[in-house]
Amino acid sequence: MDYALAQGWLTPAQLFGYLAFALGVASFLQKSDRRFKWFMAGECLAYVVHFLLLGVPTAAASSGVSLVRSLLSLYTRSAWVAGGVVAVNLLLGWELATQWWNWLPLLASTIGTLALFLLHGIRMRVVMLGGTLLWIVNNVLSGSIGGTALELTILVVNCSTIWRLRALPR
Repeated sequence: MDYALAQGWLTPAQLFGYLAFALGVASFLQKSDRRFKWFMAGECLAYVVHFLLLGVPTAAASSGVSLVRSLLSLYTRSAWVAGGVVAVNLLLGWELATQWWNWLPLLASTIGTLALFLLHGIRMRVVMLGGTLLWIVNNVLSGSIGGTALELTILVVNCSTIWRLRALPR
């Protein structure tokens, strides 16, 4: 395991983590599901580069699948497509995971897939909280400074957005 803290706060790997941070926060601030998914796609792209540079292939692969998933979910809500994305996550885990915690981003991506394809509004965001918790643990273990800050912030921002959505007239 490569500890990013020992590498420094301003390495290229960490800079992409900070970009993912900004895009992720912007994503979870959105009340519109469509804008939420576009910002999430950008976050995932930054995460792919971040985790490749950190040397964490399962997290990079999971982020790549999440990028495609976010884009697909803009155009379809098909349970079959969701099932295909989940299957890809499981195959990636089978091929790439070398330690128990390597499965965390893949499980988080699976939870996110089910949320994005099968749910909307408050329910989607509540289920996404489960994935956020798994990403927090993964990012701490990976040494991802921006990623850890992102997921902790997403936890707070997502809860705030859920609260704001609850206040909207039905």
